[in-house]
Amino acid sequence: MNQSMFIVWRESVEALLVIGILQAWASQQEQGRRLGRYLWAGVVLGVLLSGLLALLILFAGDAMSGSANEWFQAALALVASLLMVQMVGWMHRHGRTLKDDLRRHADSHLARQGGLGLLLLAMLAVSREGSETVVFLYGAGARLQGPQLGLFAIGGVAGLALSGLTLVLLNSSRRFISWRRFFSVSEAILLLLGSALLVSASERIGGQLLAMDVPGMVYSSVGEALWDSSALLSDSHGLGSFLAGFAGYRATPSAMTLLVWVGYWLIVTGWLRQRTLESRPCPS
Repeated sequence: MNQSMFIVWRESVEALLVIGILQAWASQQEQGRRLGRYLWAGVVLGVLLSGLLALLILFAGDAMSGSANEWFQAALALVASLLMVQMVGWMHRHGRTLKDDLRRHADSHLARQGGLGLLLLAMLAVSREGSETVVFLYGAGARLQGPQLGLFAIGGVAGLALSGLTLVLLNSSRRFISWRRFFSVSEAILLLLGSALLVSASERIGGQLLAMDVPGMVYSSVGEALWDSSALLSDSHGLGSFLAGFAGYRATPSAMTLLVWVGYWLIVTGWLRQRTLESRPCPS
């Protein structure tokens, strides 16, 4: 539930922010009402494209069984993790200029294609956020069934409602939270969730490797736990379960799980540091 609520909340806020910027831009143009219709037509098409992607992913998952389904779900979790890191890197570099960039693109599309250009821009922006949401949710909730799946869906609805409240707070007052702080906090949580999805993907892959005829060293690195900290913090309930879902914590990690988790943070930290240095203006 927590995972789905955060994913929908974060992605919905960004999508609504983009729509709000484009709506404000359209209202300042001579044909504001006409452009507004193109804008909302693009939003609807973007949502429909995201829904189509969701149906295709669900159909593909249902069509597969056994080992093929496990590999498919592992691949989706891996893609979701990589997309989260890519999104954080993009926002890390372009977040400050997002509004100006959108307005510049809107001016360019309007000059070349008129209202259809704005429709296309809105459709691409919304479908991008929607597609990411679909992949993230599938990667996070693929193993859930029954009551857990119901709570996961409730979390998504709660995240959608929370996104509207967040936008109201962000636009009405800076005393509670600023846009910069919002993106900083959400980026940190996205990276944590990315690590959890990567660990989940590696465990699925490990499970498939164990079913194969592999050398003993591979079997021990994938199937044997390095330690058991369940007595201190179990990953099946309470705080441990929350950390397992949001940060990839495991009370009984294998060597492969530990290597994947540590490698993820080393690579991501170094990459983001490099992106930060590249985004700084060069001294004159």
